[in-house]
Amino acid sequence: MKLSKNILKLIGAVVLLLLPLLVTNSYFIHIFISIGLYIILSLSLNLVTGFTGQLALGHAAFYGIGAYTSALLLLRFNVSYWLALVLSAVITGIFGFLLGLPALRLKGDYLGIVTLGFGEIVRLVFVNWYSLTRGPLGLPGIPAPKIGPYIFDSRIPFYYLIFGLAAFTVFFMHRLVNSGVGMAMITVKEDEIAAESIGIYPIKYKLLAFSLGAAFAGIAGSFYASYISFISPDTFLYMDSVTILAMVVLGGLGSIPGSIIGATVLVIVPELLRFMTNYRMLLYGALMVFMMIYRPQGFWGANKRVRNSYKIGIRGVSNEKDIRG
Repeated sequence: MKLSKNILKLIGAVVLLLLPLLVTNSYFIHIFISIGLYIILSLSLNLVTGFTGQLALGHAAFYGIGAYTSALLLLRFNVSYWLALVLSAVITGIFGFLLGLPALRLKGDYLGIVTLGFGEIVRLVFVNWYSLTRGPLGLPGIPAPKIGPYIFDSRIPFYYLIFGLAAFTVFFMHRLVNSGVGMAMITVKEDEIAAESIGIYPIKYKLLAFSLGAAFAGIAGSFYASYISFISPDTFLYMDSVTILAMVVLGGLGSIPGSIIGATVLVIVPELLRFMTNYRMLLYGALMVFMMIYRPQGFWGANKRVRNSYKIGIRGVSNEKDIRG
């Protein structure tokens, strides 16, 4: 069974590597790039909402902070894209930490309202800080990445870059979730009182998830800024946060494959329905309602190990020093 899974993974990797050579239409390459971008965004939010159980409605704000940070570093300070990418992740992660310090003491709808307000504040900063962001006019001419003399001047290198970043995100999330730290996060989600009783400090793990989720959203934002070469406040609206949350919920809360499936479906479906201009969003919403009623666990709900890992953590805490706060 393990061998067959490894073979399937190898085949999938080969297909992804060869896809730009097999599909030459630039529109389809753009769709694949969008899927990779939203895989990162949905996984980053799933860490907060799916694995730690915190309702966040302002994830597009971190996406925007990452994009503006990268754009300003490239345009104003002429740094390399790769340094801008790393700094965008770090700075966005710091913003996530600073927001989380007061906000994560709240729960449920109250936390959702705070994160929603944060998203709107960030958007208004982008609109009104004209000397830095050029306000509604946005930032044009953002440089593309380059490796030595080679400049990313077509969609194909961006395709390989985004799927490299997405693969790193999947690998990181998988290792994190299957570690003692990930087990502690799931324990916090399932029962905070039980977590505290075995020495796990919920705020500590909530902050870690919030900061890491923000950092990966910043990575996605940095990529987006250089890929499109233009950003404006209208790119990072509340509806973008809702879309990312929908990907997580429809794919399956607390499921890495679910986030990948949710991102893929919710990128492709709107494109397939473009010919139905007047009814596209209606059908899009109907799909979401159908899933919530008939399959609330999502396309690919969390597997048994993830659902029960907090119980394992509680039973084995005396032997699992890395799960303790």
